[in-house]
Amino acid sequence: MTLVMNTHGKGRVRVLRVNRIGDRHEVRELTVQAMLHGGAERSYTHADNSRSVSTDTVKNIVNVIARENVGLENEPFCVVLAKTFLSQYGHVQSVTIEALETKWQRLSSGGAAHDHAFVLDGNGKNYVGVEASRDKTSVASGVRGFTFMKTTESGWDKILKDEYTTIMETRDRIAATSMDATWRWQTEPKDYPATNAKILTAMLDVFANTYSESVQDSLYRMGTAALAAVPEVLDVTMACPNKHYLLVNLAPFKLDNNNQVFLPTDEPHGQIECTVGR
Repeated sequence: MTLVMNTHGKGRVRVLRVNRIGDRHEVRELTVQAMLHGGAERSYTHADNSRSVSTDTVKNIVNVIARENVGLENEPFCVVLAKTFLSQYGHVQSVTIEALETKWQRLSSGGAAHDHAFVLDGNGKNYVGVEASRDKTSVASGVRGFTFMKTTESGWDKILKDEYTTIMETRDRIAATSMDATWRWQTEPKDYPATNAKILTAMLDVFANTYSESVQDSLYRMGTAALAAVPEVLDVTMACPNKHYLLVNLAPFKLDNNNQVFLPTDEPHGQIECTVGR
């Protein structure tokens, strides 16, 4: 039998970096998965662990690189981490780093942003993905679980119909989703956080300010807007599960319901995905 693939590493390595710039502190909390590919085949096939990096060692390297790079933005930090593994272990063929950020916003006190007090931003997590080999390194950014909604200017009609179709068509419905989006960089931006924010703003502007014929329609135009706003991006991939809001039947109570009272549900949900490229 042949060992087709092998990889090992450490998942859910949680690390908080505090960059102390005088009295003003910057915080970045990440949950990291670091996976090493190739080079340890004999651990699987010959019970030989001599070229297997302990997953505990992988965790330790994440912490050490965090300490040595407290001021780096998330994307450069993950690149440094990947290159450290490649430099440290010559037998490893490639490295995959994925990181989700727990976002902290400055607490507002007396009308000003506090230097070292923060509140948790609960909407989604920033995403970083790095694929590094000895020949090339690719970087992607994005968001996971970023949730948004609009209560009108969305429809679902003129659809394919057959004997299994029961959904009612509408030109006025709630549109809501919890989006996973990833954009791949073709060139490095000058400022990752600012450029990531610009991409998300361009996408949300389309969603909020234009009529949505479907989630598919909105996603394509959101991706197109992101590419137009940021030339450094190669493509944008979006996965958007519908968060359904079902109109509650109030007729038994002799009440109308003009799109005012809904039952929230996300199971089962529609799953809409696409990639928009140049």
